[in-house]
Amino acid sequence: MSADTPLHPIAADSRSLRYGGVAIVLHWLLAAMIVGSLGVGLYMTGLPFSPQRIKLYNWHKWAGVTILVLSALRLLWRLSHRPPAIPPRVLAVMPRWQLAGYRVSHTLMYLLFSAVPLFGWAYTSALGIPVVWFGVLPLPDFVPVDKDFAEAILKPLHKGSAFTLAAVALLHVAAALKHHWIDRDGLLKRMWPGPRN
Repeated sequence: MSADTPLHPIAADSRSLRYGGVAIVLHWLLAAMIVGSLGVGLYMTGLPFSPQRIKLYNWHKWAGVTILVLSALRLLWRLSHRPPAIPPRVLAVMPRWQLAGYRVSHTLMYLLFSAVPLFGWAYTSALGIPVVWFGVLPLPDFVPVDKDFAEAILKPLHKGSAFTLAAVALLHVAAALKHHWIDRDGLLKRMWPGPRN
């Protein structure tokens, strides 16, 4: 892949109308993990201190590290495997602001896929709590122990970036459903699992 190849191509590329199998699996696996991690995160913070809360915090941390790894794999795959271009017939009727929104939202999601778990990892490290991936692999501390810094800076960054990711993802879903149900242009089918036509 050349250096001038865009992350989100818009020129016609007739090699395939659909994303490849690896891209589809990574997309839906990441989507499921992010939704699950956000749900666990929202639920666990409202629990009183208990073994259940500790267990959920561990699951949340494990999911965060897994999301970070999958995000890196997805980005590497995306950079080395050119995705299918937006079909010219869709581009012909798509307003410029929607195309700009497509580019901005995808770039934001790729950044937040990494930022959210990294802020969470840093927050945990600053609290002096180790991250042991699946209870087996201890990970290095991201920042020195500083509980004031953790609560004042890192916790809001983790929470804020997580909610920002949720908002951008909801916009992404809304746009996909609009293209599928209103525009009926077939864009959603390019990332939908299933046999190729």
